[in-house]
Amino acid sequence: MIVWSALETMPHWTGSLPGQHLDIRLTAEDGYQAERSYSIASFGPGERVELAVDEVDGGEVSPYLVEEVRPGDFLEVKGPLGQYFVWRESDPSPVQLIAGGSGIVPLLSIARARAVAGTAQPFRLLYSVRSAPDALYADEIETLGARGIPTEWIHTRLAPPGSPRAAGRVSLVELERLTIPPSERPLIYICGPTAFVEATADAVVAAGHPPLRVRTERFGGA
Repeated sequence: MIVWSALETMPHWTGSLPGQHLDIRLTAEDGYQAERSYSIASFGPGERVELAVDEVDGGEVSPYLVEEVRPGDFLEVKGPLGQYFVWRESDPSPVQLIAGGSGIVPLLSIARARAVAGTAQPFRLLYSVRSAPDALYADEIETLGARGIPTEWIHTRLAPPGSPRAAGRVSLVELERLTIPPSERPLIYICGPTAFVEATADAVVAAGHPPLRVRTERFGGA
């Protein structure tokens, strides 16, 4: 997996809320256009935006961002976008974050905002990846526990040496054990590939969480 991380200065950018995204449009010399949405890892006011882009084989936009973009290049950007998947520190609800693969990006934005705000509501992160090298922001995520956000890892294909858990998808029983229980009425944010998001959302609802407390964001081709 190849990741492109960019920290750019955009004079007309007004800042973003934790969990928002932006659209990037590319235009070829023949006029053909391709547009994709990318979650924002940063948050707050200012002219700086942080993105993490996973290169998708055969994609129309991500390979260009990963392989071709250089400092000084201009990109057509629209945003910030989205209000539904946003976290606001004024909401006292407990928060459960569940990420699959590069779906960690908007959830990391939320976790960063919570760590900076220092608010008291319980937060937890469950991060599912194929193997340890596939994790984005792994070093930073390992520090979240000390900042009041306990993190659980799920390795679906290859568990690292010494892992207390064998590789494999999370079961319903395991999901119930590793996440905030329905009795605490958490807000649940789920982000990742479409199949992961749909299966996980169905599982948390089956575990007793009200559907209206479950917020999802999914992605496909890039």
